[in-house]
Order: sequence, then C-alpha cells, then structure tokens
Amino acid sequence: MKAVLSKVTGGPETLVVEDIPEPTAGPGQALIAVKAVGVNFPDVLMIEDKYQAKPPRPFSPGGELSGVIEAVGEGVTNVKVGDRVLANTGSGGMVEKVALPANRLWKIPDNMPHDEAAAFILTYGTSHHALKHRGRVKAGESLLVLGAAGGVGLAAVELGKAMGMRVVAACSSQDKVDLAIKHGADEGVVYGRGPFDRDAQKQLSELFKSVAGPGGFDVIYDAVGGDYAEPALRTIAWEGRYLVIGFAAGDIPKIPLNLTLLKGCEIVGVFWGTWTAKDPKGFADSVQELLDLYAAGKIKPHVSERFPLEKGADAIAHLGSRKAMGKVVVTVP
Repeated sequence: MKAVLSKVTGGPETLVVEDIPEPTAGPGQALIAVKAVGVNFPDVLMIEDKYQAKPPRPFSPGGELSGVIEAVGEGVTNVKVGDRVLANTGSGGMVEKVALPANRLWKIPDNMPHDEAAAFILTYGTSHHALKHRGRVKAGESLLVLGAAGGVGLAAVELGKAMGMRVVAACSSQDKVDLAIKHGADEGVVYGRGPFDRDAQKQLSELFKSVAGPGGFDVIYDAVGGDYAEPALRTIAWEGRYLVIGFAAGDIPKIPLNLTLLKGCEIVGVFWGTWTAKDPKGFADSVQELLDLYAAGKIKPHVSERFPLEKGADAIAHLGSRKAMGKVVVTVP
C-alpha cells in the first residue's frame, strides 16, 4: 500500500511516497481503509522534530483521519466491518490502510462526508477542551480568538458562539476575518505580520482594546504566540483566562508576569493530546458532545483545500505557509 513517509528530519520537501506492507488488525484493533486525513500544524512541526511528540522514523504524518472498517481483531465489539469512523492518531494517518485501537474510534453520522470527518476531531476537540475545561467559559462572556481563520481558531469561533459568547476574530487578512464572521464571529480585526517592535506592539494592543469592550476580554484563545501574545494579554478582563494553544507565529512569547498580577488573570496551558490520554472518559464525552453539535448544525468544518495522497507533502507545505483558511485535507482513493 502507499504511504507518505518522513524518513529524515526536514520540511515537506523531505517527504516521500513509498509502498509499505499492509497492516492487519490485532486483538482490540480495527483495520481501516483510510478515506481522508486532516492536516494540522503539528504535522508541520513533527517532520522537523520541533514538536513535543517525536515518533520513530520512518513515520507517516497525519494525526486525524476518517475511513471505513475492513476488519476487526479479537475482542472488538464496539465497531464492525463497514462502519464509517473517525480517529485521532497523533501520527501515521497518511496511508491507504491503518490498524488502530478500536476503543479510539467513533462512528460518524451518515450525513458527515469523509473530508469533514477527517477535519473534525483534532481542531474541535482542542478548542472544546480549551474553552469548556480550561477556560471554564460562560454564556455572555467575551472571547478573542487569535488566528481565527485557522483550523483550531475557526473551531473556537464556532464553539464560542455555540456556548453563548461574544466572539471577536483576529486574523492577518480581511478575507480571513470575513470567513470567521461567516462562521459566527460577531466582529473582527486585521493585524499585521510580525515581528513587531515595542511601538508596533502597543498599536496592536490598542487595536485589540478597540473591540474588547470596557471590561476587556474574559477569555483569550491564542494559537499564534510570538509578538501577538503580550498585546493581547494587555486587553484581558479582571480574572480573565488566557488560553495557550500553540505558536503558529514561530516564537514562544516571554510574558511579563506583572500583567497577571495587575489583571488578576490566569495563563492556562492547553495540551489536548495529553489530556485525551489522562482523561479517556472526559475525552469520550467531549467527542460525543461535538458530534451532537454537528448533528444540530451548530458546527461544521470548513475544508478549504483537498490534496490527493501522493501530494501529501504539498498539503503540509500549504498549511505551513500560513495561507490556508479552515482545514486542509488529504484524500485517499
């Protein structure tokens, strides 16, 4: 079978497509014919050995997928041959077939296309965990989303609205702001491209304050980091929650801790992958809640580009360019 493989450390240009042996379903596993694979920022980092998880090489990128079950191993009762499922894998998704633990699979609704299913669990799962469990958001609170047109950002916009929040989208272009507003944001602002000097950071903070309201933002969702973080934090409300999702800008910010004292606020780390392993019941409940929201029409992945499996490297390069909006998906014949 065909697989996209990372055999050496480097960018998307180092990825190759090769034939590897087909897997089989062992005890407790299901064999899945992969139909679509979601591409996410960890894929960009993982092939460069810049991510927290470093799978042994050769490995296939792709941390979430959807497909159809072809076989089940001994002891599997929750799924059967022919079921359409989605899964989060961490890595290993850009292949034609994969064997995964059956207890980490979820049946997808009949009306959910495979590309949307493959673009679902990681971004919505991250944002749901961030807002509900780490941010403890309440209806009527205000939410600023940095990088609001990206995969996790757009999911945060939709979920924030579904949770009854006032949502402000911050993006690098008006097209991206328009997309976020289409997906439920109440308003948006366009920020420039960093890095920023101190004067530019002050201007950015004033931009965020102009849409924050008199009390500031109750919750700030930051998947960007870099020079955007401190200006955003300066607009947080008293006892607000600043959610650290990731660092798409490339740099890990250094935050003056006196701001947390003055604002009485919290800086809260969000590491969805580790949480899913430490709290499997909470994870299962979260996925079911998200599937229910999808069925109710309150959330829907925005798949902006689709690449065939043999162009998996191009899909990762496109996402890494920070030009993508919504989700990029690799499709498998």
